[in-house]
Amino acid sequence: EDFKMNKITSFTINHLKLLPGVYVSRKDKVGDNVLTTFDLRITRPNYEPVMNTAEIHTIEHLGATYLRNNFEWGNKTIYFGPMGCMTGFYLITKELDLNQVTEIVRDVFDQIAKWDQEIPGAKKEECGNYSFMDLNKAKASAKEFVNSKWHHQYHYL
Repeated sequence: EDFKMNKITSFTINHLKLLPGVYVSRKDKVGDNVLTTFDLRITRPNYEPVMNTAEIHTIEHLGATYLRNNFEWGNKTIYFGPMGCMTGFYLITKELDLNQVTEIVRDVFDQIAKWDQEIPGAKKEECGNYSFMDLNKAKASAKEFVNSKWHHQYHYL
């Protein structure tokens, strides 16, 4: 007998209406914690060009390092990584709401836009594809994202 899979929530969102910004995608209870998944849309899906993989890889290294090293919210950061569609990133946190995360994301991407040091984790022994980075593109995308209008924060829920 054929197995019918249900459509997952993120595929029920009309991607033609998504604009760059920070979105609450889902909330999951894990033990005593509520984990919130935020979608950070960097480019407008299906309208703007997607980011390239070297640029995404660089933002992932910088963003994850910066998030986890922050005294205030480092221990509330569960995951930061790219979307398969290459239009943005997922950020999973505990104990942080949309307003807090919006400010954190602005700060993180502002830091990426200004980055002028070595890319963290970009050595052969630290990463499976260490040389596949594009700091200039990462900085340009981060700067554009920080400067874009985010008046369209949106809850999927």
